[in-house]
Formats: sequence, C-alpha cells, structure tokens
Amino acid sequence: MEIVFLGTNGWYSTALGDTVSILVKTNDCNIVFDAGNGFNKLNEYADFSRPTYLFISHFHLDHISGLHALLKFNFRKGLSIISKSGGDKFLEKFINSPFTFPLRNLPYKTKLITLPKAIKDIPFKIDFLPLVHSGGTIGFRIEKENKAITYCPDTAFCKNAVKLSKKADILITECAFRSGENREKWFHLNPELAAAIAAKAGAKKLYLTHFDACRYKTFNDRLKAQKAARKIFPKTYASKDGMRVKI
Repeated sequence: MEIVFLGTNGWYSTALGDTVSILVKTNDCNIVFDAGNGFNKLNEYADFSRPTYLFISHFHLDHISGLHALLKFNFRKGLSIISKSGGDKFLEKFINSPFTFPLRNLPYKTKLITLPKAIKDIPFKIDFLPLVHSGGTIGFRIEKENKAITYCPDTAFCKNAVKLSKKADILITECAFRSGENREKWFHLNPELAAAIAAKAGAKKLYLTHFDACRYKTFNDRLKAQKAARKIFPKTYASKDGMRVKI
C-alpha cells in the first residue's frame, strides 16, 4: 500500500502546492481523499484498470475544485464518489453545466453514493464521523491490507478526530494554522493540536497537510510546523506535493 500526496495546500494553489487531494494505492483499488486541484494529477499515479473510490469530506472549493478535471481521466473500472448524506444532490448540480462537463456525459461509469448507505458498496472497512468545521465536514478511517489510515480534514480538535485515529498506522490531518495560532470559530488545527490528536489516539505516524496558503509560503515554513509538532508527537512529517509514503 502506498500514499501519494497529490495536493497539500489549503485554501488555494500556489507554486508550492495544489489544494488538497490524497491517493491511497492498494492491491486492487484506488482510494482518494478529497478532490482539490491536486486531483488533476491523479492520472500520474493511479492505475485506472482498478476501481476508484473518491471520498469527499465537505464541499468547500479547495476540496472539490479538482472535479473539473473528471473528463481528463479514464476510469476503466468506474468511479464511485462518496459523500455525506445529501451530498449526491449537491454533486449532481456541481458536476454539471454551467460549471463543468456534466457527470451524466462522462465516458465511464460513475456513481454518486452517500454515507451511511454507501458502506454496502465499498469493498473495504470504512468508518466516518462528523468533525468540527464551518459548514460541516466528516473524517474517514479506512482499514485495508491489515493497515488503518485516518484522514481528518478541516477541523478543530475534537473527540471524533481522536476516535477515528485510534491506533491508526497513518494519521493525516490538516494543519492550516501556524504553531501556537488558534482562532475561535475558524475551526482549524495548528501543529500542536494535530500532534495532540495523534498522541492521544496512539497513532503510529502523523502526516500534516492542508497547509494554509497564506500562512505557509515556503516548505521551510512547513518544516517549522513539523518541528513544533514533534515536541508532542515525534513521528510527525510535513507533506508536500508528490510525496510518496509506503505503508
């Protein structure tokens, strides 16, 4: 199993990185978390002869703007887009004229399925819980090939993030704020809060992503976040576009 960070920015793309999207390559399928602009690079890494499962955490544009590139790909074994209850209705409108090429006209089979009903259509163990963010978001935990990967996108520190991350082999969290920064009602993590989730959950490794493009303008800024997080959780790593992690 391998994780590929396709996009690692939050808010908007820059020369440093595209907005958030993460590919998990398994023996028999592609699993993707969110579809920011980094999603555009999926064809460089994914095997489209395998089915692809795309999990959308919420509908802020930096998590779905890459859906504009769907016509670029050839999902020969089909694409399933999984979102929260009611998300299928939103996506039917969003992946449509006048915004982009209509979903119904794509040259491959596509399914819009929602949680919790989607569980019966997913061939691996998946857990999900609501997190704390404006507009509502959900975090995911997948278990496959004897490994557990947790993805906690935009959120404040919360019990559900810890619960999803319990003893995960890999925990991927957002890190929009800089070290020590926190703003009430913005509902994002700084390096210390992300590390606290990993430590409390007993995760094995923590990868920081979704770095706010205004706050993290260089990779050195991300390394400072990594250093701050490691004071609480030593096995913390700052992600960058194109990073590949074997599990």
